Amino acid sequence: MKKFLLLGLSSFFSLALFAQRPELGIVMDNSRDSLLYASGYRYIVENVVKYFSPLAVDEATFEKNLATFSAMKTKIYALNIFMPGDMKLVGPDVNEAAIVDYARGVFARCQRAGVDLIIWGSGGARRVPEGYDTSKARQQFINVARKVAIVAEEYRIRLALENLNSTETNFINTVDDALQIVKAVNHPNFRLCVDIYHMLMENEPPAIIESTRDYLIHCDIAEREGRAAPGVHGQDFTPYLRALRKVRYRKLIVLECRWNNVEAEVKQGRAEVLRQLEIAYGSR
Repeated sequence: MKKFLLLGLSSFFSLALFAQRPELGIVMDNSRDSLLYASGYRYIVENVVKYFSPLAVDEATFEKNLATFSAMKTKIYALNIFMPGDMKLVGPDVNEAAIVDYARGVFARCQRAGVDLIIWGSGGARRVPEGYDTSKARQQFINVARKVAIVAEEYRIRLALENLNSTETNFINTVDDALQIVKAVNHPNFRLCVDIYHMLMENEPPAIIESTRDYLIHCDIAEREGRAAPGVHGQDFTPYLRALRKVRYRKLIVLECRWNNVEAEVKQGRAEVLRQLEIAYGSR
């Protein structure tokens, strides 16, 4: 009897853990901190180039940024816009030493700010020049990403490679593309971001997410039409959310949207994703 009771409790706790839903975050400038906190958000994603870049932000300004971050009600969970567009990652003008030096400067500042995750999109930096050998570009990217990941490990920073649709760049356009790059880089600090908006734009099926279990560390979301906030056009995300549940994804899902009415849509978007998460993951 005792054995069956223990087995039953074990199954119960396993199911409870499996059903836990991700929390939500949002990509937004910190000037909206109070609004976001009042709307239920506790985590935001900020911009490397605008606030952390050693090329664009001098030390005095960064110190002011740190003071701003420490006073915020919401926590900076992660950063995006990692590489500036003119810092080419592929093509004939790649300067690996400059890329690694830049990354080191960003990581050092991340460490000072208590941020340990960077979403690596950077569509302009990774765009393959017209006529350039795409297989050579792929190997270039793998090589430089591995070198950046080694430095990231020194600073305990995780990198999440993001799929970007083909209207934004011509390289790594799908989750499957990104996953293959992550596997090729083969470094624990270089992992995967699944962006559901970009999946929708590329008509990539939700089932692809099921192959990401050991690599997925971040997820972004927005509606396909106009990259609108969830709930604006009625996008059904539940097939993608169910796929996330299958791989036991319980980290943040971050709203990365274009906003028409920020005050209304940040609340509506959060409520809509939570509604669909309850359908896909079940009640807590």
